[in-house]
Amino acid sequence: MKLYCCPSCFGDIHLRRSFFVQFSHEMGICSYCLSPDQPLLYPRELREQFELLTGIYVRDPQGIGLIELLKSDWGLFSHERMDIAHAKELLSDVLDDGELVRQRYRPSESAVSDNALQRWDDLRQELIHKNRYFPETEINLSRLKRLFDYLLLPAAEVATNWFRARIQTGTSTFTPIEMKSPPKHLASHGRANPAGIPYLYLASTPITAVSEIRPHTGEDASVASVRIPDGLKVIDLRHPKRSVSPFMLSDESEISMLRSDIEFLEKLGEELTRPVLPRSAAFDYVPSQYLCEYVKVCGFDGVMYRSSVGDGVNLALFDPDVAEVGATVTQRVGRVTVNFAE
Repeated sequence: MKLYCCPSCFGDIHLRRSFFVQFSHEMGICSYCLSPDQPLLYPRELREQFELLTGIYVRDPQGIGLIELLKSDWGLFSHERMDIAHAKELLSDVLDDGELVRQRYRPSESAVSDNALQRWDDLRQELIHKNRYFPETEINLSRLKRLFDYLLLPAAEVATNWFRARIQTGTSTFTPIEMKSPPKHLASHGRANPAGIPYLYLASTPITAVSEIRPHTGEDASVASVRIPDGLKVIDLRHPKRSVSPFMLSDESEISMLRSDIEFLEKLGEELTRPVLPRSAAFDYVPSQYLCEYVKVCGFDGVMYRSSVGDGVNLALFDPDVAEVGATVTQRVGRVTVNFAE
């Protein structure tokens, strides 16, 4: 019996968007993850792609399994059914070699981080506590710009309908004009914007929008629907390992370099999601503001990032005027939950 795999087995964005769409034989149920209505390929048809990827790892008796490396480094085999055993079975069929997946490996020297994480940590500390406008610590900005290109969301995947919330000062619902970003002279510092430079902060759901403004139980919040135009260039910093694919590249040295950058991109994504206390926001926001300002300078329209207070998604839009604020309603906050840890 012939076995077929599908893009859901791997959880890789490039394989889903491009490779399977281009080369799939038929639609049906996957033989490995059992997902229905999937574009299907024979596993061996992916052999060239995976040989290039696995080439950045070298055998090491003290290392770990190839599947574990591919999962941790690239977020591959992310389907709930693709545990270690099932992923080994699939990769064995892809490479046509069951012995390879039993060996232990480590990343080659060229695929190991070149201290970009440490340089970012040094830079953020300098921006916060030492030199805000002329920092001495340097990061490779030209390389970072190239990485942003990998994180650019396809225009079709940028939702056009969003939400924005404001805590009401009285019983009257804010008008659509009042739900726009504040004027420049009133724009305070935010997670993405420096003071005096207004951005428009949007959320994927009404509850995420309200949660982001940190309301108290019993307060009223105005919630507006907001529409943004098609075709905006948005950087996706929610889950870089899911957004960046090694299969976009055709050179082993480029894949090695990309692997060393993934952790750095994850760190930048965390920067925008990092919980910040209101009393320290004025300086704790500086690193994420620095990052977003550079994204803007590189020609992008906004940054998408995970919410720090819920499961939703946030969008910081650099030019508030491109958005159209629609109907506004009042929502009363019924309960605010708190989790804590020692």
